[in-house]
Amino acid sequence: MSARASRLFSRWGRSRPQTPARLDARDATPELGRRLFVQASLSAGAVLVVGCGGGETPPPTTPPPGTAAPTAKPDAPPTRPFAAGAWIRIAPDETVTVVVDKSEMGQGVETSLPMLAADEMDADWSRVKMEFAPVAPEYRNTIFGSQGTGGSTSIRASYMPMRTAGAAAREMLVAAAAAMWGVEAATCTTEKGAVLHAATGKRATYGSLTEKAAVMPVPKAPKLKSPAEFKLIGTRVPRLDAAVKAAGKAEFSSDVKRPGMMIAVIARSPVFGGEAKTFDTAAALAVKGVKQAFGISSGVAVVADSYWAAKKGALALKATWKEGANASISSEKLTEAAAALAKKPGKVAETKGDVDKALKGAAKTVDAVYTLPFQAHATMEPMSCVAEVRKDGCDLWVGTQGQESLQKAAAKVTGLPVSSVAVHTTYLGGGFGRRFETDFGIQAVEIAKAMPGVPIKLLWSREDDMGHDFYRPASYSALKGGVGKDGKPVAWSHRIVAPSIFSRVFPNMVKEGIDHAAVEGAVEMPYGTPNVRVDYHMHETGVPVGFWRSVGHSINAFVVESFFDELCALGKQDPFEARKALITGQPRLKAVVELAAAKGDWGKPLDKGRGRGIACHHSFGTFAAQVAEVTVSDDGKVKVDRVVCAIDLGVVVNPDTVEAQVESAIVYGLTAALKSEITISGGKVDQTNFHNFKLLSIAEMPRIEVHIVPSAEPPGGAGEPATPPIAPAVANAIFAATGKRVRRLPIKPADLKK
Repeated sequence: MSARASRLFSRWGRSRPQTPARLDARDATPELGRRLFVQASLSAGAVLVVGCGGGETPPPTTPPPGTAAPTAKPDAPPTRPFAAGAWIRIAPDETVTVVVDKSEMGQGVETSLPMLAADEMDADWSRVKMEFAPVAPEYRNTIFGSQGTGGSTSIRASYMPMRTAGAAAREMLVAAAAAMWGVEAATCTTEKGAVLHAATGKRATYGSLTEKAAVMPVPKAPKLKSPAEFKLIGTRVPRLDAAVKAAGKAEFSSDVKRPGMMIAVIARSPVFGGEAKTFDTAAALAVKGVKQAFGISSGVAVVADSYWAAKKGALALKATWKEGANASISSEKLTEAAAALAKKPGKVAETKGDVDKALKGAAKTVDAVYTLPFQAHATMEPMSCVAEVRKDGCDLWVGTQGQESLQKAAAKVTGLPVSSVAVHTTYLGGGFGRRFETDFGIQAVEIAKAMPGVPIKLLWSREDDMGHDFYRPASYSALKGGVGKDGKPVAWSHRIVAPSIFSRVFPNMVKEGIDHAAVEGAVEMPYGTPNVRVDYHMHETGVPVGFWRSVGHSINAFVVESFFDELCALGKQDPFEARKALITGQPRLKAVVELAAAKGDWGKPLDKGRGRGIACHHSFGTFAAQVAEVTVSDDGKVKVDRVVCAIDLGVVVNPDTVEAQVESAIVYGLTAALKSEITISGGKVDQTNFHNFKLLSIAEMPRIEVHIVPSAEPPGGAGEPATPPIAPAVANAIFAATGKRVRRLPIKPADLKK
């Protein structure tokens, strides 16, 4: 490889932790990323880029002026890689590298996305590797328009691009072999990394065809396999990241080491929005190992040669803070303010029929208030980032869900062109939406800018992470419902009071005072109730809020599915039978309800003190239903014994990954239902670490059964849809066991004790 090619591929990302970008790129735009890749490929001898977007495929590239066209001699050993667009490279040694444009945070995209391409191209899976993508327009998530990983979009957005890239590569390799043998391409087949011609018995491996394939015409519409032809898709392929993680060799941003690197921590106001008033830099510098201490936009940075030196230096600052207006807020006051708002009509998100008239004419009615607290993300790895700022560029090594937004933010801080900022995505020690934020990356860049040429690793402590999150919004829901003489719901009123995520992150998506994330899961209820009204009050609290696994669905599914059970009890309807009878327009949702009930032994008697509850929800293109079995002791303690989940997410790439994601989503939701909450006193978070922000323990883990519905529908999300149903399924099971309703989370034993 030439020196020029080496430099270009270095920018592309030479090793796994260097430049991953988990993004959905259904339509590949031929901009910077493709140009960079083509330049590198040309310098190395490859001359082809295959588009894999929405139908428009660029023609094969030709060598630039002054570059000789590849003219491999018939018997000469191949020396050049074959680059199938932004997604696939094949080397003469038979290695197939699939570029993954999603961040790997435990959800398995490092395996599932290569499976899509490898299946279509009939690659030898044992020779398949992955490489994280750089920040480039090709890798923009076509579902939300920016390069990033979230919203359960990994498979949904990459399913067709990855398959199309693999199919195009296969057809070009076949064309190369057919031309070499002088036979028709239609008479050739492929299997396990080779092209075969049955009539002559000839066989050529993909690695031996790379140079010839690189100059083949690019198929505009390569033929995709039928599901019956899949060899990898739908099978339980072991994860590619399992071995490196099991061996402790996976590199997270907290692990990154750079020559001459220094460690930084930040002292910051415990009150949201507070600013530094006084701090003693001399005292910090007196600590052995501390090199610098200075103010940044979010507090005071202390830079040292070790973490503990930096931490001691931050304590030595003895900083005082201008706490500001938020110093007066508390959870109690915020709840009181929400209750006051709930007495007034809000912005209407959905309306159908005449709710007020239907309530007056109902045979029976019920009013209820449901409340949920703020929730922290509590990722296994607290926030961290390594940044290096120079006059000519900026490099970030970071576990991020939002490569493009972080790149732009870093460019703004440094004043550099966006193209001069490189984001090298490492593995993520958990994301759940938290690592979509750019705050920790901006902090690292600000510190590195003040120390040009010195790599800075910013490390957050667990206490930093707990007290300075972007929390799941607290929510207050006031509901009124009524049933007719037949026991079926006739009226449903749902007033939501909650902070807005989108007003900060995507303000253009807030329409007429409605934040879709705040009402999702509450609007378009599936039960065919003739009179429905959902309205919303945007309650700004001073507490920073952000995306949390399944976002508004995790809040509103609890409210809707619990209150629907209340109406079932009011009308003396069986909760399962009522759902089966009243779900309209969503046959797939109805089917998972029936499957969950069948597998969950619905109707089978349980011992005293035990109960069974059911809930369902549709989110992120996926339909999920769960049956939970619980035991409630006399002192009100809840033990979830068993959870049965039926899920329909369309085409499944890797069942193992799906099952792991469902189990993970259930555990995450159970922790929020049974254990954890964020409370505010004096403008600061009360919880500081896992001693007072409780997580579900192994001993408390229920038995989970996952039943995946076979489907040929387009793929839906896997990481989030199993979180929304778990809290209401448990709450409804508690009612079945005790006759007591759960209307606030987390569930308090004091509310259930006899």
